[in-house]
Amino acid sequence: MRALTGLWRWRHNPLRRTTDLAEAWVALVALLLIAVAAPVAGCLVGAAAQNSLQRSARQQQHARHLVTATVVRDLGGVMPETDPDTSSARETHSRVLASWAGPDGTAQHGPVLADLQSPHRGDRFSLWTDPHGRITTRPLDSATATTHAVLAGVGTALLAAGLVEGGRRLTVWRLVRRRYARWDQAWDRAGPDWGKAGTGS
Repeated sequence: MRALTGLWRWRHNPLRRTTDLAEAWVALVALLLIAVAAPVAGCLVGAAAQNSLQRSARQQQHARHLVTATVVRDLGGVMPETDPDTSSARETHSRVLASWAGPDGTAQHGPVLADLQSPHRGDRFSLWTDPHGRITTRPLDSATATTHAVLAGVGTALLAAGLVEGGRRLTVWRLVRRRYARWDQAWDRAGPDWGKAGTGS
């Protein structure tokens, strides 16, 4: 609104300077870009991220399999959950030596993290593997993908708005400096004769 009132105020004002009108136009253009272009950019980036992340989630859900592993022995030590997509980042896991069969039927064994508080030989737990039975993280779910896409869109919109506002402030700063420079030039021309009788109008 300040941009619109500024343009209206300087429209036929005899005291209007070129920089005053330019400053009002810059404010109006920045307002339109922040109100229209930034949300559009956020929507486009969010939609692109949503398509990409949902496609990645479908691929992961197709390629990763939940299998049942059996504890061979406890390796000692408790570690926090390292998978960022789990529901609780504070969930603790125990290090165990386990054996399991991959989706292709190959026998696998090795040290893994089990969601067991006090594991014993023969305890069973679930873990995620790739098609060859190698341990991997759980697949990305649709809700998490959507959340990431929304955050990407909002972040893009905020970044675009910040860049536009930064450009507006930089432009106004340069206009003000130019205005002060012209005032200095005018003062230098009028200064030597200031206050003398018969000078000026």
